[in-house]
Amino acid sequence: MMLLLLVTLAIIVLLTGAALWQQQRRARTFRRLLDLSPNGLLILDRRQRVRWHNPAAARLLDPAEKTDPTGQPITRWLPMLDTLPAPMQRMETLLRRGDQQTQQDLTRLPDIGRQRILLLHPTAEQQAGGEAMERFKRSQYFARIGTWDWDIGTDRLYWSEAIYGMFGYQPGEVTPSYSLFCDSVHPDDRERVRIGEQRCIDTGENHDEEYRVIWPDGSVHWVRETGNVVKNEQGQPVKMMGVVRDITEEKRSVRELEQRAHQDPLTGLPNRLMLEQRLVEALARARARQTRLALVFIDLNQFKAINDQLGHASGDEVLLTVAQRLRSAVRSSDMVARLGGDEFVVLLEGLSRSSRVTDEAHQISEKLFASLASVITLQGRDYRIGASLGVALFPDHAATMDKLIHAADLAMYSAKRSGNNQYRLGEDLNTHAHILAP
Repeated sequence: MMLLLLVTLAIIVLLTGAALWQQQRRARTFRRLLDLSPNGLLILDRRQRVRWHNPAAARLLDPAEKTDPTGQPITRWLPMLDTLPAPMQRMETLLRRGDQQTQQDLTRLPDIGRQRILLLHPTAEQQAGGEAMERFKRSQYFARIGTWDWDIGTDRLYWSEAIYGMFGYQPGEVTPSYSLFCDSVHPDDRERVRIGEQRCIDTGENHDEEYRVIWPDGSVHWVRETGNVVKNEQGQPVKMMGVVRDITEEKRSVRELEQRAHQDPLTGLPNRLMLEQRLVEALARARARQTRLALVFIDLNQFKAINDQLGHASGDEVLLTVAQRLRSAVRSSDMVARLGGDEFVVLLEGLSRSSRVTDEAHQISEKLFASLASVITLQGRDYRIGASLGVALFPDHAATMDKLIHAADLAMYSAKRSGNNQYRLGEDLNTHAHILAP
């Protein structure tokens, strides 16, 4: 019975937390768990009227299910319950079902706000040989949710069966303990988790942490732990109880969405959004360190003709080759991005302000032209891919992100109008030609 009490209390504490109510999908998951619980759960208002109940509570109060308990005073079924027991106190009281009267075991759980929580304990016969509990356990596995409780200040820790798998163990393979739990948490997350638990103990606030766990095989997984503190009659915290949920797949999905939002799907290079975010940070570093920054806009020549004549597959091959060559031509600390189509951008940081602007731009452009000079073989024929470059330097040509991008963009289009393999500097009237070797 104590196990059922712990399971239900942990889920209720979480279900009634404001954060989980705001997340409909998670709320539905917990609601399904409560619907499968063999324990009857009642939430009462201050007048001891039923605000909410799970199906088991309705069956225990009225097996014929003729009356919905919602809105009804609890004394309709439990006439001796004019005064509720103290929180966490288990008692036996009288249950009235029409003309019949039986004994009913119940426990008052800790209040949540102004709501009173009652847990009705079914008899062994009512549990139908444990089938309801087995369904409840299976639902935990499918929902990737497990329940836990910890005796504060001791090494004693309880895990439901679903938690073992979240920490890389088979049920019963190890004996859960607080020290085992701490050793399983990623070293970079342990202090934060411990501080969160202590805050819950000291203040009574809900505990809610996402952290990594390291499995015995060395793999890293993510869980979300939520819970609350249980106090004794003297108001002293004696236990923490809650729920752990496996969020590894959710984290993976979030990372994939972030990658899609910040990466070009074809080349894997950063896209315009990522470039702008990086450029803001790079400008701040350049100002603080008194260094120069170069932004180079690159437009490929002859790309449209190849794409139209040979097809999109060959065009994609050109773009992938160009992306690889540009990435190899710069330092690992520099950025190569694709804006779309055949437009690329190179961002170079940490350049000295002591050199001449024209010399710096020439050196950068020559290196990029050289990286693109080799032929590309497509469908058995060799092609040369020329480029037009627009180079803008901070702080020489612009002092802000928008103006620097604008200067490099205008310079690139000006170079493109002047012919193949040209580069132009931001706000520079002269076009600088680079002649490819035959």
